Amino acid sequence: MTDPVRDQSLAADFFDTLYRADPDPWRFETSDYEAAKYAATLAALPHKRYRSAFEIGGSIGVLTERLAHRCDALLSVDISAIAQARARERCRGLPQVRFEIMNVPQEYPDDQFDLVLLSEVGYYWCLADLHRAQRQIYRSLQPGGHLLLVHWLHDAPSYPLRGDDVHNAFEDFAASRLTQVAGDRTPDYRLDLYERLPSP
Repeated sequence: MTDPVRDQSLAADFFDTLYRADPDPWRFETSDYEAAKYAATLAALPHKRYRSAFEIGGSIGVLTERLAHRCDALLSVDISAIAQARARERCRGLPQVRFEIMNVPQEYPDDQFDLVLLSEVGYYWCLADLHRAQRQIYRSLQPGGHLLLVHWLHDAPSYPLRGDDVHNAFEDFAASRLTQVAGDRTPDYRLDLYERLPSP
């Protein structure tokens, strides 16, 4: 029997409805929790600077702005044009940041990256789309490049997956492809950092 919540990824209209009602529905700009999580996210990155980074689901650009200072080039994508309009404005003084409206994994850039950030996005995908995104991320990640995952752990009945579902799936996917460099778990979120192994 199919489950309409778990079997279908959330679409753009879900997010646009939230952003129309509240320009910052998750309090990215004002939450102490978000500020501490962003600090931990950036602190987990092993390199001081990355040549080419990809942020999946940049939302209104609060983390994008901070991450940009660690990157020579940063592509930030989001499914919501409403959210990304605010991100563009926030990052207007950062020429290294490029924005695109993109529905990952139905769309994915052709670029190669030495950093891919998947923060608070994976649980919006159904399991089939998560698996598709894993393959795309892996193909786009250069040998030695880093994949950083950060997700909230609490129950959200309207989301197809949970934070642990996402991280456990990547743990299974890593196998001979990725090595885990770091991991942390708080009462509210989980953070895992992977590095792509050199090609055989």
